Amino acid sequence: MDDDRAPTPEEMLRVMEEQRAATTKYLYGASLMLYLPWGVAWLLGFTALFLHYGLDGQSYAPISQMQAVGVLMGTQVVAGAIVARGIARMNRGVRGETSDRSAMYGYAWFGGMALMVVLCVRMSPQLPPQETGLLWAATSMLVVSVLYMAGGAIWLNWPMFFLGAWAIAVNVLGVLLGAGWHALLTAVLLGGGSIVAGLWLRRCA
Repeated sequence: MDDDRAPTPEEMLRVMEEQRAATTKYLYGASLMLYLPWGVAWLLGFTALFLHYGLDGQSYAPISQMQAVGVLMGTQVVAGAIVARGIARMNRGVRGETSDRSAMYGYAWFGGMALMVVLCVRMSPQLPPQETGLLWAATSMLVVSVLYMAGGAIWLNWPMFFLGAWAIAVNVLGVLLGAGWHALLTAVLLGGGSIVAGLWLRRCA
C-alpha cells in the first residue's frame, strides 16, 4: 500500500525544512518575551532616575531618588518574572540536559540578583546619595548583562548574547560619565533598543 512506502529523500527534506521553519518561528516568537519586558523596565526605571538626577545636577521632575530606584527595581522584578516565563516556554517539553541547564540558569538569575541587593544595601551607607543610586543601577545592569551573555552562549542565541554585550558597553560608558548620563543612556539605548529588538524579532517570526 502507498501508506506503507518509505518516504523519498525529497519528502524527508521537505519535512525537515518545515520543522526547521516552525521551530525558528516559535523561538523568535518566544524571544519577544526576552527583550520587550526588559526594554520597558529599563525605559521606565531609568527615565525616572534621569528625571531625578538631570544632566546638570538639577532634577527635571519632583521625584526623589528612593522613588526612582523603587520604580527601577520594581519594573525589573516584573521583567525578570516575565522573562523567566518566556524561557520556560521556550524549553517546555524539553527533558534531560537542556531542562537541567535551564533550571541552573534560573537559579543563577536568583543568586545574582540576591547578591546585588545585599551588596548595594551594605555599600549604600558608605556613598553619597547620587553615587548610591548609580551603584544600584549599575550593579543591576551588570547582573542582567552578564546573564544575558551567558544565556546566549548556553542556547546559541546570538541576539541574546549581543544584547548582553551591548548592555555592558552602555553600562561602562554611563558609569564613567556619571549618574545622570548613565540613566539617560540606559533608558534610550538599552530600554528603547530592547523594545525595538523585541518587536523586530517578533516580525521575523
